[in-house]
Amino acid sequence: MAGKFSKEITTDEVAALIKHGKKLHIVDVRELDEWQSGHIPGAKHIPLGTLGQRRSEIDSKQETIVVCRSGNRSGLACEMLESLGYDVVNMTGGMMNWNGNVEF
Repeated sequence: MAGKFSKEITTDEVAALIKHGKKLHIVDVRELDEWQSGHIPGAKHIPLGTLGQRRSEIDSKQETIVVCRSGNRSGLACEMLESLGYDVVNMTGGMMNWNGNVEF
């Protein structure tokens, strides 16, 4: 797994939190075509390549779950954001392991 970060969460854990009505802050760092193929409802789309310029769109004090296709790019995003003081959690397995609802 790429990236050195403190926290991670599984796709099943995220799905369970959503099912139980927990308000989550989710950032999807995949490319536009991947995002358009289906994403977690309510997620914010910030492609990894633009994360440096758009990080101000993320509340650094609010725990944010970071998602990609497999968990590697989100791991890199978590490493970068955490080094800047953000409270981030990598969703391991990414959208490849996601069994919850998606929107397009």
